[in-house]
Amino acid sequence: MTRSVWLKADDTVGDWETRKRRITAGLEAGVDWVLVDEDDVEKVRELGDVKVAAFRTDADVHVMEAEGDEDGGSLADAYIVGKDGEGDATVELPSDFSGSADLTTLRRGDDHANGSYIRILSKDYESFAEEAARDGDHTIVVGEDWTIIPLENLIARIGEETELIAGVTTAEEAKTAFETLEIGSDGVLLDSDDHDEIRKTVEVRDEAERESLDLVWAEIQEVERTGMADRVCVDTGSLMEHDEGMLVGSMSRGLFFVHAETAESPYVASRPFRVNAGAVHAYARTPDGGTTYLSELESGDEVQLIDTDGHTREAIVGRVKIEKRPMFRVVADYEGDRVATLLQNAETIKVPTKEGRTAVTDLEPGDEVLIYYEDTARHFGEAVEESIIEK
Repeated sequence: MTRSVWLKADDTVGDWETRKRRITAGLEAGVDWVLVDEDDVEKVRELGDVKVAAFRTDADVHVMEAEGDEDGGSLADAYIVGKDGEGDATVELPSDFSGSADLTTLRRGDDHANGSYIRILSKDYESFAEEAARDGDHTIVVGEDWTIIPLENLIARIGEETELIAGVTTAEEAKTAFETLEIGSDGVLLDSDDHDEIRKTVEVRDEAERESLDLVWAEIQEVERTGMADRVCVDTGSLMEHDEGMLVGSMSRGLFFVHAETAESPYVASRPFRVNAGAVHAYARTPDGGTTYLSELESGDEVQLIDTDGHTREAIVGRVKIEKRPMFRVVADYEGDRVATLLQNAETIKVPTKEGRTAVTDLEPGDEVLIYYEDTARHFGEAVEESIIEK
């Protein structure tokens, strides 16, 4: 599930310089959206590349209908109703929602508004949010007191109809929003000037999106020299920790954990951004849960990194080096199924065993290595329900 972080930066935050500092901090941290007043859309575009949502008031709608959007200004990626209206309680909620000005604007479609902003002040506002979600791509719900936001009800009732965005003021509140009902909100709207809080909220988003994989021990059956092959080093744009690496293998159902080159050796300096991943034919796991051939990776692609506890994260490929090198064929058994891969014959290539981090040159039959086992076939990197023989 893709999560998003929205940053609130409208005129309630302060003057433009105050808003600009907040937006700049958000851009540096990696927020997905910035929510501003319509007059600020072009200014945000000048600051950096980010999706921009703009509050649209009833007055804005009338001006747009009279003049159109031909004034040379930048268009927002989304328009949000509710500010200075019924959504934020500036205008009293009508007893009959069919008379709602906010909902009427929302129902006119994308040219007018495609999202709503609603303060959850009572059960009536919760019902109002449910009604708005039926017609809006984005539904932002904010409570004055985090503990009284009926987020569970809204996730259960409208979670699949709209992108549900929960208002938060801290990274801790964002974590709670992403975990509520084990499903969580699709995103959070952060209202904070604290640069560290903005950065931490983005980190919470990243953690919420990441897989956690169950790694298993497989017993080494064979380690044999196979001659020369085209070997792939994946140099990422990230520094890896000592317990991190990638999942690679000749068979998609059984991928071997190969450590990053974080360890110093007498022969070569550490390369903590690099995984010497194997031969060109091998699979590597990607952040979306699919696989790609090592030969197809190139600068700008994403690969999945993993640690020995199964925690994953994504990394950008900076460079791929393919060179002819002597190789080992490594075969391991997991519950009667034999899986294999080709790894370079070099002491700098290491895999996790029950005895600790072990060079492939020191592997012997009977050693147990970490693999990710998934009893499914793959077609163009996607899991499929069919029989495919790999050997």
